[in-house]
Amino acid sequence: MKIEFTLNGRREAMELDPGRRVVDVLREDLGLTGTKEGCGAGDCGACTILVDGEARASCLMLAVQMQGREITTIEGVGRDGALHPLQQAFVDCGAVQCGFCTPGMVMTSLHLLQKNPHPDRQAVREGIGGNLCRCTGYHKIVDAVMTAAGNMDKEESP
Repeated sequence: MKIEFTLNGRREAMELDPGRRVVDVLREDLGLTGTKEGCGAGDCGACTILVDGEARASCLMLAVQMQGREITTIEGVGRDGALHPLQQAFVDCGAVQCGFCTPGMVMTSLHLLQKNPHPDRQAVREGIGGNLCRCTGYHKIVDAVMTAAGNMDKEESP
C-alpha cells in the first residue's frame, strides 16, 4: 500500500505493508535509529514520536496510521545541525547516561512544553510519567525540562 506522510518536515511516499509497526518502518526502512524499541508494548516510552504534535508510542502504531500525518522523530527536533534547546538542556543538566531512553524522553518532554511552556516540577514529573529511565534517574531529567522552560527558579511543588 502506498502511504504518504510528512516526516521531520519532508514529504514521504512509501510502499509499505500497512500492518507493519511504525517503529520498524522508522528504524529499518528509513534508518532513523534514534527512535528505540524498549518494551514493544507502549509501556516504556523509548519509542515516542510526535504525530500531528501529539506524543505517541510508535511501537503501537501501524504504518497505515501514518497516512497523511505529520511525524516528528528525535532526528527532526534540532535544526541545521544544532541541538534543540531541550536537547541541549539534557546535555547541560547531565540528564543522559546510557542514552537509551533519551530520545523518547526528549520527545515526551517536547510535547509537554508545547502544551505547557512553563510547567512546575510536578507537572514535568507527571508529563514524563509514562517514560522509564533505568540509569540517569528522574531528578536530572526534570531539571533539564525545567531548564529548557526557563523555570529552574520555580518553587518545588508540595
